[in-house]
Amino acid sequence: MEETGGISAYGAALAGGGFDFWKFVRQPQTIVRLLSWIFAVVVFACITTEGYINPHHSAEAKCIFNQNDSACQYAVGIGVIAFLACVAFLVLDIYLPFMSNAQERKYAVMADLGFSVAWTFLWFVCFCLLASQWSRTHDVSSIPEDAARASITFSFFSIATWGILTYFAFHRFRRGVNDGAIPTYTEPPADHHTPYPPTYAPTSYNPTTYTPTTYNPTTYTPYPSGIPDLTQQPAFTPNIQPQVDSDYRPPSY
Repeated sequence: MEETGGISAYGAALAGGGFDFWKFVRQPQTIVRLLSWIFAVVVFACITTEGYINPHHSAEAKCIFNQNDSACQYAVGIGVIAFLACVAFLVLDIYLPFMSNAQERKYAVMADLGFSVAWTFLWFVCFCLLASQWSRTHDVSSIPEDAARASITFSFFSIATWGILTYFAFHRFRRGVNDGAIPTYTEPPADHHTPYPPTYAPTSYNPTTYTPTTYNPTTYTPYPSGIPDLTQQPAFTPNIQPQVDSDYRPPSY
């Protein structure tokens, strides 16, 4: 379905939303597709029911368009295929919002676009063929002229409706995914004027000034009295004489 607002992909809302039947029926694309379906029915129904007559000199039924059976067969074939295609694409239009994959929607829209372009051209060929063969038909006394004119007229109308469907499909294909509605992540632009990224704001650093103290021996406070001062110990005397008792006499043997 064609969406005019919100998040959408290829002209249809993203998957997950409900289906509104009346909104779908009122869409311009749905209306034109239904008209194309009706015009195709009129063309092949008129030819299959009243498009063949028996000439006076032959018992074989001939096409009312200058007795050219190829013209009638071509119009019937184009009409039947267009009838079936309209039904298929109506179902596809209903199913399109339920497609969660954007790539699948792209293929569906491309199929609609390609078929609409082809059938716009083929209906133009059908109109030219039927109009040309009808202009060459001279004996129209026993021919149902209303059926012939209706086939030619609705072939021309089919050119217009399928051309409009081509425009709708092309517009849906060009629209693609609504990039403005779907948020995507993008890298922030580099700022060459500041040494830091825009999202980083360093705090100002204010170091305190260090003032060294000056040593003054007069104001030096020694260690507490309970701790011995190693600097006041006497120097080490290596040659200590042993004390000898003066009353000692060695034994005599």
